[in-house]
Amino acid sequence: MPATFVTHRLPERIVCQMRIAMKLVAASAYSTVARAIFCLMALGLTACAQLQPQPRAVVFDFGPGATTAVTSDRMAPLPTLVLADVESSAALDTTAVLYRLGYNDAQQLRPYTLARWSMAPAQLVRQRLREQLGLRRAVLQAAQGVGATKPAMTLHLELDEFSHWFESSGQSSGLVRMRATLGQADGGLERLVAQRSFVVQRPATSQDAAGGVRALTVATDALIQEIEQWLGQVQAVQ
Repeated sequence: MPATFVTHRLPERIVCQMRIAMKLVAASAYSTVARAIFCLMALGLTACAQLQPQPRAVVFDFGPGATTAVTSDRMAPLPTLVLADVESSAALDTTAVLYRLGYNDAQQLRPYTLARWSMAPAQLVRQRLREQLGLRRAVLQAAQGVGATKPAMTLHLELDEFSHWFESSGQSSGLVRMRATLGQADGGLERLVAQRSFVVQRPATSQDAAGGVRALTVATDALIQEIEQWLGQVQAVQ
């Protein structure tokens, strides 16, 4: 099971003061003075605990992407593609790194306490997808209008699952499930060209948030490769 709790060791001086206060209470049979001392000590302990630095969440993304310029021909034979926003369920509309215990209440999505994404998963996936698809074709935003003899197809994506999936306490994987819909403008409306669902899992190298993030990154890249192959198959027959 992933670790989500953080423990703090109290300073020895505070522990000794608490012991002294408890002895005073016991020796005076809960006298008013002893109770007052005990309360003051407790308040001091609370104040000291609040002054302890709180651990900060680690922020993750999919990495920097290409670190050197990649030569690509935006006028390549592959058709231009319009990439719409990636939709997601309300449960995934968060920056929390989520996991599921498949062996214990798999219906519950749980967040790691000290880990989060730099942006919501749907935005991360769209950014990665645009970067990869753009290496071999022109990829436009939905709001961009570019004149062409044939309207560009639009790719719509729905992210249904994006979690660190635990098959057991010692084995887990990054799980991504997505539905892709390809449409094309036709007489003021959008005609359905094709639709397909994708499910990709990649094993995690460690059973913690960092391991889950790495597995989800690899799974996302594999998913994008499958989407790119599917697009090529569909557009080849259009």
